[in-house]
Formats: sequence, C-alpha cells, structure tokens
Amino acid sequence: MKRVTIRVPATTANLGPGFDAFGCALSLYTDVTFEETDCGLEITGCDEAYTGPDNMAYTSYCAVLASLNEEVRGIKIHIDAHIPVCRGLGSSAALLVAGAMGANVLRGNKLSIQGLLNITNAMEGHPDNLAPAFYGGLTASMVDNGLPVTVNFPLHPDWEFLALVPNFDLPTPLARSVLPEQVSRADAIYNIAHGAMVLKALELGDEKLLRNAMQDRLHQNYRKKLITDYEKIEALVRTTGAAFCLSGGGPTLLCITQDEHLEEKLAKKLDSITTASWQMLPLHVEFQGARVIRVDN
Repeated sequence: MKRVTIRVPATTANLGPGFDAFGCALSLYTDVTFEETDCGLEITGCDEAYTGPDNMAYTSYCAVLASLNEEVRGIKIHIDAHIPVCRGLGSSAALLVAGAMGANVLRGNKLSIQGLLNITNAMEGHPDNLAPAFYGGLTASMVDNGLPVTVNFPLHPDWEFLALVPNFDLPTPLARSVLPEQVSRADAIYNIAHGAMVLKALELGDEKLLRNAMQDRLHQNYRKKLITDYEKIEALVRTTGAAFCLSGGGPTLLCITQDEHLEEKLAKKLDSITTASWQMLPLHVEFQGARVIRVDN
C-alpha cells in the first residue's frame, strides 16, 4: 500500500493588527503519515479523544477525495506533532493542511496548492494560518467571492521570533467568543494603518517601527483578559525593545526582535512576575511551506 509523510510548519496569525489576514510560518513542525489500507480508519500518535472520524487530518483528507470524486478507502494516519495544541501556533491548521496534501499526493497530485487552500479554507473559515502553512514565509490573505487569495511578503533576515508558550490552553471558540460583533470606524482605521506599517517594518528590519505598529484594537484588548499576567509580560517584553503580540488567538505570546539575547533577558525576570509556567521557544521564519518528506509505494 502507498504511504506518504507530510511535514507542516507551525504558524502565527494576526501579528497584532492583521486580524484574520496576516500569518507567518515558523520553525516548529507536525509530521503526519498517511497509509492506505483495505478498509477502516486507524489514527495513532495523538490522544484517544482525537482518534475518531472528526480528526482534522482525516476530515480534510476526506474533503479532498470528495472534491476529486474519489472513493474514501481505508486509511491509517500517524501524527507526530511538535506544535502545541490550542496554544495559538496553528496546530489545527497543520492537521488540515497535512490531510489535504496527503490525500492529494496519494491520488496523483491532481490539485494545486491553491486548490487545497480553497478546500481547507472552506473548512476552517479563515486563511490566516492555512496560507503560511501551505506556502511558507510571511503571508497576507483575503477571501474574495468565497475563495482565499494569498500573497507573500518579504522579511528582513535578522528577525528572531521568541514564542512564550504557557502551561494552559485557550480553545479558538473561546478566544473568538469574547470579540465584539461590531467595531468603531476609528478602530478599523487604526488597524488598517498599523497593519500596513507592520508589513513594511518586517520588510525593512525596523525595530522601532515594528514596536509601534504592532498595536491592535480589534482583538488583543479583549483576549488578554483570558491570559494570565498578559499585561505584566507585555510590559516586561517592551522594556527589552522587542515587539510584542498575541500569537493567533493566544494564549502563546510572541516576541519579535533582532536581539540574540532576548531569551536570556526574559528568563531572568519572567518567573518572578507571573503565576503560570511559560516555555520559551526560540524560532525562526520557515520559508518553505508544507512538503512531502517521504513517499513509499
């Protein structure tokens, strides 16, 4: 039976003001192996609660086969995940991307990456994590007539990313439930202006501009109440000169800097200002998106 392993990078979405639009692939990965069998579904490598037919890797696998008018035969799926679950680093998007790409490879690569993005975006509802997971690098996306449109933006090579990952999760439905249904015109203008500046600052490597631009009025002020000691940690990070934002819907907090010693500086003070436990993950931009790392016929 044919077997394929797909590697998908972690992603951080929003990058402050780019709510549901900006995303960036990072150097943390989930590998998912798909092996066709005669019948049935077997999922290993994850908690038992996720081994049923509602597993995201399986649902996207089936969605791609349905789009190809192909029969869903038996499948064995093994998940080797290094992306923390429900932490705002694109763990769900990684599974959707892996399932879509796995199905496509096993059935002869009949769909383009754009075609796979179309299918998975219809399932996820927004392309901010999916786009960088598929394409790599820094992306901005919009949905036009129901279909996602994505472009890549350049990044200065000196940026370092430091993810602060807590020992508690924040499910996406909860992170979205605290957001208002409507925002003021002033807040919308604020985010449009700051979002444009974020993209330019990331391109130029301008730390001061990025610090100032990575402010937001659409989601972070509402979500920070769900995250232990958010304001204390933000204040600490800003004293180092690094830019700061939520990663996706949180609870992971993201620092962007050109200071190679940021982790060392934060480690000395972080434990003293927070009651939660935070893991620091130094990451860099992953410029290659989801890819096949093994195929066995």
